[in-house]
Amino acid sequence: MSLLRLNLLRPLRRSSFHQRYLNGQFSSRLSSTLYGFNDSIEKKQIEKVSSSIRTSLRIADPSVSQNQFRHSAVYNLVTNYRTHGHKKSYIDPLQLQPQGNVPELHHASELDLSSAIDPTGIVYGMNNNNNNVASVIEHLEKSYCSSLSAEFTYLETAEEREWFAHEMETRFDETFSDGDRLRFAKSMLEYQAVDRFLAVKFPTVKRYGCEGAEPMAIFFDEMFRLAVSNYKLKEVQMGMPHRGRNNVLLALLGFSPALFFRKIRGASEFPPNAPAAGDVLAHLNGSFDLPNGLHVNMLPNPSHLEVVGTVAAGRARARQQSIGEGPFGSGRLGDGVVCLQIHGDAAFSAQGIIAEGFCLSRAPHFTCGGSVHLVVNNQIGFTTPSTLGRSSRYCSDVAKMVAAPVLHVNGADIEEVARAAKIALHYRQQFRKDVVVDLVTFRRWGHNEVDEPSLTQPAMYQRIAAIKSIPDSYAADIKSRIPDAGDKLEQFVSQWTAKLQQEFDRANSYEPKDPSLGGRWSSMRHPGQTLSTWDTGVPADLLRYVGARSVTLPEGFEAHKTLQKSHVERRLQRMEQGTGIDWATAEALAFGSLLLQGFSVRLSGQDVSRGTFSHRHIRLWDQSTMQIHEPLNQLIPEQKTFIESVDSPLTEEAVMAFEFGFSTEHPQKFSLWEAQFGDFFNGAQIIIDTFVSSAHTKWLQQSALVLLLPHGMDGTGPEHSSARIERFLQMSDSHEDRVDGEDVAWSVVFPTTPSQYFHLLRRQMIRDFRRPMVVISPKILLRFPDCVSSLADMAEGTAFEPVLSQTKPQATKVIFCTGKHFYALQSRCPPDTAIVRIEELVPFPAVQLEKVIRSFPNAKEFVWSQEEHRNNGAWSFVEPRFRNILGVQMRYAGRGPLCCPAVGIAALHKKEEEELFRATFGK
Repeated sequence: MSLLRLNLLRPLRRSSFHQRYLNGQFSSRLSSTLYGFNDSIEKKQIEKVSSSIRTSLRIADPSVSQNQFRHSAVYNLVTNYRTHGHKKSYIDPLQLQPQGNVPELHHASELDLSSAIDPTGIVYGMNNNNNNVASVIEHLEKSYCSSLSAEFTYLETAEEREWFAHEMETRFDETFSDGDRLRFAKSMLEYQAVDRFLAVKFPTVKRYGCEGAEPMAIFFDEMFRLAVSNYKLKEVQMGMPHRGRNNVLLALLGFSPALFFRKIRGASEFPPNAPAAGDVLAHLNGSFDLPNGLHVNMLPNPSHLEVVGTVAAGRARARQQSIGEGPFGSGRLGDGVVCLQIHGDAAFSAQGIIAEGFCLSRAPHFTCGGSVHLVVNNQIGFTTPSTLGRSSRYCSDVAKMVAAPVLHVNGADIEEVARAAKIALHYRQQFRKDVVVDLVTFRRWGHNEVDEPSLTQPAMYQRIAAIKSIPDSYAADIKSRIPDAGDKLEQFVSQWTAKLQQEFDRANSYEPKDPSLGGRWSSMRHPGQTLSTWDTGVPADLLRYVGARSVTLPEGFEAHKTLQKSHVERRLQRMEQGTGIDWATAEALAFGSLLLQGFSVRLSGQDVSRGTFSHRHIRLWDQSTMQIHEPLNQLIPEQKTFIESVDSPLTEEAVMAFEFGFSTEHPQKFSLWEAQFGDFFNGAQIIIDTFVSSAHTKWLQQSALVLLLPHGMDGTGPEHSSARIERFLQMSDSHEDRVDGEDVAWSVVFPTTPSQYFHLLRRQMIRDFRRPMVVISPKILLRFPDCVSSLADMAEGTAFEPVLSQTKPQATKVIFCTGKHFYALQSRCPPDTAIVRIEELVPFPAVQLEKVIRSFPNAKEFVWSQEEHRNNGAWSFVEPRFRNILGVQMRYAGRGPLCCPAVGIAALHKKEEEELFRATFGK
């Protein structure tokens, strides 16, 4: 093999970049001379995606195919570099992982390297002058085997694949200016100065800084700059974990350093009278306007890994709906709002919500026009090395499930980080799909600043201790090449540090403001410590109109013959008679009346359009044409607000996260998530624990999200019976020893009539604050003959009743219960016994119950009867409240304790039921 051939097959940049960085001699000179970027495609109109790509990449040019055939061996090698070049790239700034053998690239040895070649249609970024096979290979090595590599040949269309090859192979055409390099250095030094300032002032605080990952500053800097200058984007919805979060808030977004220092000293981030418990330092958040006009909303996040990303996607789609993008108005979805999700490497490859989020990313009712994902790759998860933390080559491989392209970039090559940000955002804007950037970095101090990482990673941390910081190395390089750069950078760091000190000095006197009730939320208030009754009734004539329109079909529409009779015709009869209103009709009346009042509705979950129990039929299909008709979206001409009925993928956690994010964007948006069966919420327990139940308490973030959880002990076995009421009651902050106010974390309701359900849905949006609501919804009551209401029950002047009681002043026994259990008890109830239904458990209706109890002056015995097992249901919740607040001692009547929600043997279920009734009505 010739010397030339050997040289070409040798990695180009091992000595020229990586070894110099490892030796503390990093230089960006090679970056500027070897790498560039062609801006020509970026300036094309985004709306003409297909035509512009085909024109610029010459996909349809016959001469291209002829040239590819003439040089087929070289073209195959090009294809191999595009497919496998990333395996040979040098993306680890620590150079800990040896590069593997890449057999697919060895075919270069079979080629005549001196043979002249026309690169047209074979490779981009090369002209036709004096090229040979050797120069093509050299170009490919620089394009795919250096500090920035990519995986994209699995993309679904030829247009995308050619587009990506063009971006990678022409990025050498543009160099960065001295002004760009100064900007990059300032950004990283600003992040670094935050960490160093905090290390001095608070040496024992876990701040989860970004030391070792400061190049994330370059990614954000370039993305946010180009978002405005190139694509006219207006907003970024940003979900980010703890690593580097405070650096981004302080150095990039403009979070008040005085407020930050106040928080780190142990004071609240909210005003003294704010109804909040707050959250830890690494979960600070806010909404910011950058100098270039871009609005960035960094969402609140919990410590549970990766869950905030899908919340951000939901909020991004809601924002797109509000400003009228794509299907909600004009243009393309994502023209004005982009979702940016930041991840950690270990969690990105291991947490299931990542795969669930990708599953949603292109689903019609969940897409937000593509998210940009930045994986800050520490090459370790706490103490677990990547070799033990995943089964794939890269932490980003999960993205391939939706054929999302991945850019791998060495965090120490600053200018390639900037190019990665540019390519990623350009791809998202061009194709409106997700894209991933794997930013390979390291953690200088371990999982946090008080950790000792060398206990488990001695080799890694010996290497880290031997090298300068990335910001210092990059700054040293440009100081040697740009006149006055040293003075400018030193002055910048000095001024920034002085500002931090000034803010530090005034932190104790800083008075925080309530950030939660501004802008779109200015018409809302925080719920108070009293309870209000809300008039949620609607004029009967309007209800009749909505009910009729909810089953009005277009001319010639062929509905299913069963639905034509049982759904369409029967609902029209009910509207005419004003009685016999069933559950689905009451729901349609609530939704329709809210739509006419200017609220939008989004109902999401598995099979929600039809309903798990085939009761809703909010969307109808023409049996011949498969045309879909949604009557509630055609209530009136020129309707302004609509219902989005979303049959979601078969996942709970990501969908609920998405819906929560959606619900927080605007108080006029009514979001509901329905479980297929009540206990299916347990797949989303993390979202319920960390967002739905506690967002207002932690972050003053309001949401009116409704969880519809079908519940009932119907003999359907352990997994389709219980909505686990006890869990939601336990998670509430209801009081055992005093009367609750509307400031409880959420409402937990158990309606037993369609009209009660109607009022609850309307109450969510009519009142002037937003709280989540957990609805323990029915199954058999959906069609139960006795479970009906009249239009009079929903007319003007009516409202939800937290307690429903039989009128039996002579009763000597009073039975309290919830849910459908009432109907079973009612059919067996003797004359001397009264039954009281508690329709709302949280806030606990102590005032109403006290009034009801006084209406039974002859009562000698009070019984709590429930169909759930004793360690489930509401017993352990209601008993201390009856005893402490109402002074009533109740006897328990129900099933005994059981480790699962229900039995699976029919005979045993029946026996339990009989014993339950004997215990309830016996002495």
